Amino acid sequence: MLSKSEIENFKIQLQERKLQIEKNLNGTVLELNDIRDLELKDEGDYAAASAETAVDSAILQQQRKELAEIELALDKIKKGIYGICEMCEEPISLARLRVKNFARFCIVCREINEKGHKG
Repeated sequence: MLSKSEIENFKIQLQERKLQIEKNLNGTVLELNDIRDLELKDEGDYAAASAETAVDSAILQQQRKELAEIELALDKIKKGIYGICEMCEEPISLARLRVKNFARFCIVCREINEKGHKG
């Protein structure tokens, strides 16, 4: 099991990452709005702006997904169930949490879960 100080450290890391993502999301949304407001001179400008917008949209989607995972992890900290695998209910290793602090599954269950989604 994780110590109180380990959980507190993860909580701080999660909160800092959450703030960073929220800042990124707000900034990207503003940039996308600016692109929409631009007077695009020709098809080349439009194509370049569209490609950039597609990349930004993919990044936004990934960051929203990460934000949801972080919020779930912070909620688990509040409920006292942080660091417990959602499948086998065993503790997730400290090494795994250090790599991915919002991990929902232990290594074994993660592999089972990923195989299940690919099938």
